[in-house]
Amino acid sequence: MFDLTPAADQLAVLVRNVSDGDLKAPTPCPEYTVGDLLDHVNGLSVAFTMAALKTPLEGTGSGDAARLPLDFRESIPVRLGELAEAWRSPSSWEGMTAAGGVDLPGEVAAAVALDEIVLHGWDLARATGQDFSVEPELLEVVHGFVSSIGPDDRDGSLFGAAVEVDSNAPLLDRVLGLSGRNPGWHLG
Repeated sequence: MFDLTPAADQLAVLVRNVSDGDLKAPTPCPEYTVGDLLDHVNGLSVAFTMAALKTPLEGTGSGDAARLPLDFRESIPVRLGELAEAWRSPSSWEGMTAAGGVDLPGEVAAAVALDEIVLHGWDLARATGQDFSVEPELLEVVHGFVSSIGPDDRDGSLFGAAVEVDSNAPLLDRVLGLSGRNPGWHLG
């Protein structure tokens, strides 16, 4: 087990600092504006909380700024806190669960949840000009997860094609490259 709280807290801070002017800005996820990304974070927070609780969830589509709650600066951080809290229970890590319509072992779902929080935290930070950091032990977990995804599974549904990054680059840059992101991406 690992604690998702530091990563969830980091993303919550980033969400609270998004300005209204940022909402239409592009992100490192080509299909998402900042508003779309925030809606996705909102949706994944609920989906992975329900996965931890082993409670089926229907209709978890996300990634549309038109559905973003007006109080997103308050409500998304609350949902991120609930997600981290739900994964503190040992039963969340045991047996099977589902997220996004995919059945998977609880321990894998936790890694996917962490991956989503960290990668989209970086996306949001880059798109809004904020600082980003991640606990080294959590970054190791995300690295293990993204390293396990083979080239045949990089069709854009979870990750795009890996971006080549120097093997001596910082671990975050290597994780970003493996996830299909350009570590050098910056707004404008």
